[in-house]
Amino acid sequence: MTTRQETLVVIGGDAAGMSAASQARRLKGPDELRIVAFERGHFTSYSACGIPYWVGGDVGSADDLIARTPEEHRARDIDLRMRTEVREIDVPNRRVRARDLATGDDSWTGYDKLVIATGARPVRPPLPGIDAPGVHGVQNLDDGRSLIETLERTEGRRAVVVGAGYIGVEMAEALLHRGYEVTVLTRGEQPMATLDPDMGALVHEAMNGMGITTVCDAEVTKILTGADGRVTGVATEEATYPADVVVLGIGVEPEVTLAGAAGLPLGPSGGLVTDLAMRVRGHEDIWAGGDCVEVLDLVSGRPRHIPLGTHANKHGQIIGSGVGGGYATFPGVVGTAVSKVCDLEIARTGLREKDARAEGLRFVTVRIESTSRAGYYPGASLMTVKMTAERGTGRLLGVQIVGREGAGKRVDIAAVALTARMTVDQMTALDLGYAPPFSPVWDPVLVAARKAVSAVRGAGH
Repeated sequence: MTTRQETLVVIGGDAAGMSAASQARRLKGPDELRIVAFERGHFTSYSACGIPYWVGGDVGSADDLIARTPEEHRARDIDLRMRTEVREIDVPNRRVRARDLATGDDSWTGYDKLVIATGARPVRPPLPGIDAPGVHGVQNLDDGRSLIETLERTEGRRAVVVGAGYIGVEMAEALLHRGYEVTVLTRGEQPMATLDPDMGALVHEAMNGMGITTVCDAEVTKILTGADGRVTGVATEEATYPADVVVLGIGVEPEVTLAGAAGLPLGPSGGLVTDLAMRVRGHEDIWAGGDCVEVLDLVSGRPRHIPLGTHANKHGQIIGSGVGGGYATFPGVVGTAVSKVCDLEIARTGLREKDARAEGLRFVTVRIESTSRAGYYPGASLMTVKMTAERGTGRLLGVQIVGREGAGKRVDIAAVALTARMTVDQMTALDLGYAPPFSPVWDPVLVAARKAVSAVRGAGH
């Protein structure tokens, strides 16, 4: 008796999509499962998170950011079609329409199982001049290559970065390394809106100290251009900033145009809605993962859109297991992220004060300063840790850390504690590693936990 060969179609050739395809292939051979993957770009399985470091010169080439090439995927019996864009999902007839971008030809491919991994798209406000030469978004390797080419041929040395989130501050560092005079414009009260404003102020102060001009409460109204149509500056409601190159770091939103047109369910964050096994709600043979889906926030209990490569790779593994006949789940996230600008490390996990307030939680916050190593050990540097805990229960709600070497990855302690729903009192008993080159006797996160315990007790119920 022969088993009927099924067809898996994957839309998107980066982290979630190709992880799903690869995992499915591990579980089912070509005789059981035909895999067809569509990617509209020039690259597969690459680290978008590494693009700012490629632009800045820390990473030598785009090749260093590629985990697996199209040829390597094809060698594993995955029919990977590059520069081919899926234009329509026909759910009732279980097929997709794809266009070869080189020829313009459209064709239909039927599927038994479908994976949607269309990622996210950069927020690009409809400002005058936004599409002028010299204005760049940074979402994929093609974008990175285009920006590098502009930087290498531009005679001027003035750069404006619009947006001061993770991409914005990382691109500011990259441009500074390239020898540019950098101005960052953000409409927020402080840079890094993923932090509370008092912690964002520490980032602001440090960026200015590095020679990066950071302007807050700046609403961009127009991209200015010259007679040749190229960018010459950025205008806000208050001022004008000259620029030879502009980088947009305003953020991203789920790329769900195809899914929405196909009638698939979208959540309040705009991302596709899936179950714990990453199946699209109401569709047994359609999965979705990566930056196009929303995920459960384990702290607030609400769905959120959190586009990170770590999640996308996990989603792909889980989806591939489901396609291959196994079972795995993605329980959710606590919102952990870490970044840096020059030598300043920035990390957060859990809820900010405004998040806790929006959830109707009663909470306390504490802030401490400590050092990355024993104070007497050479190289010890200051860090600030802010901790938020629920009043009454003492449950940890969130942690933010800003400091130099050794600060950022300490947020992982808090991420584990949040996932385990620990109280700050329980955290003080954590058996963390200690030696003078690595930490004070009381790790800074535990110092904050001790102070939070006192604040919870002092606040009562």
